[in-house]
Amino acid sequence: MCYNICMKDNGYIHDRTCVYNVKYHLIWCTKYRKKVLINDIEDRLYEIINEICKDKSITLIECKIGEGDHIHCFVSAAPKLSITAIIKYLKGISGIKLLKEFPELRKQLWKGELWSGSYFVETIGSTSEENIKWYIERQKNVQM
Repeated sequence: MCYNICMKDNGYIHDRTCVYNVKYHLIWCTKYRKKVLINDIEDRLYEIINEICKDKSITLIECKIGEGDHIHCFVSAAPKLSITAIIKYLKGISGIKLLKEFPELRKQLWKGELWSGSYFVETIGSTSEENIKWYIERQKNVQM
C-alpha cells in the first residue's frame, strides 16, 4: 500500500517530505442556481469529479449534489496543492466537459457558463480549534 504516499491508521498521510491531514469541505453552485444537475448530467458529473481527483492526486472522500443546483465535495489533498488550484480543477474541468457533452445546458444558462464564480470552503481537521489554541498557549510554559 505504501508507494510515495502512505496513510497511517491515525489518518495522517506520510509523504516524502511531509506528514499531513488536510481536508476541505467544498460547495459550489450552478450559474443562477439553475437546477440542471439531474439525471444523466448528475451521473456524469460524479464520474468527472472522480476522474479529476484521480488525475490530480486529490482524495475524494464524499461527493453529493444538492437540489440539482449545487455540489458538496469532501476532499483531501497534499498541502502543496492550494485550495484555489483544487477548485480550479474541479469547477473548470467539470464545467468544460459537461457543456461539451450536454450542449442543451448552454440553452439553459446565460453565456453558457455552468458554474457561478464563487465557492464555499472550510477546512476540516481531527483536532478542535480550542485544542490547538490550548496546545499553542501551553508552549510558552515549556522550558527549553
